[in-house]
Amino acid sequence: MKNEVKNGEFFSPSKGNMDFGEVIKEIFDYISAEPLFFYDIIVGCDSPSSDKPFFPIAIVVLRTGAGGRFFLKKMRYADNFLKRFTNVQSNWKQRILQEVYLSCELALTLRETLEKEFGASRQGFNYQFQYIHADVGEQGKTKEMVKEVTGLIKANGFEPRIKPFSFAASVVADRYT
Repeated sequence: MKNEVKNGEFFSPSKGNMDFGEVIKEIFDYISAEPLFFYDIIVGCDSPSSDKPFFPIAIVVLRTGAGGRFFLKKMRYADNFLKRFTNVQSNWKQRILQEVYLSCELALTLRETLEKEFGASRQGFNYQFQYIHADVGEQGKTKEMVKEVTGLIKANGFEPRIKPFSFAASVVADRYT
């Protein structure tokens, strides 16, 4: 089942509901407003431990040393797709992989769109978009998935960050689970 990550609405605490095009414009405007700062754009996803999880994916734009913005989209799936998550005890790995898959899908779409939309302005923007945050870590039950998750992220052309450094997934997205 393919569920386009750029379709539908994203939520911004400061701007409310926005479509993907409005998110791109807001990122452009946010960087343009203070171009001397360095910006870090990061994507991360989380999900609740339940039989019918949803997947909040966060786009975080940090203005280094001066705050940031985030945009969040809750991915929801039909019941027939969610069957793979019905046994919470044994299917938590599939949930984690779905989080990473969605993060990679959104990050690839976002990077391509930003490169196209920023165009010539991109050279004047001081930003990087290299990290995907995953809600796994060296402690707890997710430690057995660290290599798999980080490999998947690297295979998509991004650098992985895991707990305790994966705040886009384990703090921002987690807040909306």
